[in-house]
Amino acid sequence: MKALLILNGPPYGDERCYNALRLAHALLKRDPDAELTVFLMADAVAAAKANQKTPDGYYNVERMLKRVLAGKGKVLLCGTCMDARGIAESEVLAGAKRSTMDELAEETIASDRTLVF
Repeated sequence: MKALLILNGPPYGDERCYNALRLAHALLKRDPDAELTVFLMADAVAAAKANQKTPDGYYNVERMLKRVLAGKGKVLLCGTCMDARGIAESEVLAGAKRSTMDELAEETIASDRTLVF
C-alpha cells in the first residue's frame, strides 16, 4: 500500500499533527512494507523543526517524524510554506526534505490512499 498523509495544522495547540503521526506509526507497524509519505504544509512545516524541547510527558512531533523516517517513510515540506514562516532547510530534522506542489501532486497521483489532517 502507498499512503500519503497531508498535514496542515500546527504541531502544537491542537492534536491534528499528533493524531496523523500516530496513524503513520500504526500504518508502518501494521505493514512494514508500506510506502508512506508525510507532506507538511501551512503551519505543519514547523513540526519538522529540529531540536524541539517539549515538557516531560508531552508528545514531541520531531521525535514522531523521526520514527516515520526510521520506518522508511518520507517527510516532505512545502517550500513556499517554509519560506512564509522563515524556516530554512538547515533548521529541519535530518531526512526531511523541502518539496513543491508539483511533488505533492505526483505523490497524490501515485498514492493508494490520501488522508488530510
